[in-house]
Amino acid sequence: MVKLNKIYTKTGDDGTTGLVSGPRRLKDDLRVEAYGTIDEANSAIGLARLHTADLPELDAMLMSIQNDLFDLGADLATPDTGEPPAYEPLRIAETQVDRVERDIDQLNAGLEPLKSFILPGGSPAAAHLHLARTIARRAERLMVALARTDGEIVGEPAMKYVNRLSDFLFVAARHANDRGHADVLWVPGKNR
Repeated sequence: MVKLNKIYTKTGDDGTTGLVSGPRRLKDDLRVEAYGTIDEANSAIGLARLHTADLPELDAMLMSIQNDLFDLGADLATPDTGEPPAYEPLRIAETQVDRVERDIDQLNAGLEPLKSFILPGGSPAAAHLHLARTIARRAERLMVALARTDGEIVGEPAMKYVNRLSDFLFVAARHANDRGHADVLWVPGKNR
């Protein structure tokens, strides 16, 4: 259990932050950018949840996702050095990826088939979920860049999870738009 007695420590005043393990990193380090962007996606999901009270099944899925995103942040904030750890670090598990896939399939089964690309928007919940989706995509790009960096390891389940996350958020946004009936469709060249 996490216990926070003091919110400010002044240790970051020099532009660095402490990871769960390992040396301090600059606050613009790629690993810090990745887990910070996961936190940003989580916050956007929190905003979406302000508008999902009338969609209890979706709201429960989103709450599970929010908890998973803290797990993903902890995963990213605990670099895998390839050495045996002193303790078992929290990592995203395949079971979490599997649950998100089941949730995607469940939500997608009831959606109006796509006939066009859709524009982000529609209901307030959908608009916020589309924003969270784009933030998740940015987090994924950062995680890919991190994984390609010499000396950095990003676990395969974490990479799968963040990829499924944006898919889930897309389907969730459509679900929040009256199961796709209220999606805002893209009309190519409409304003030429």
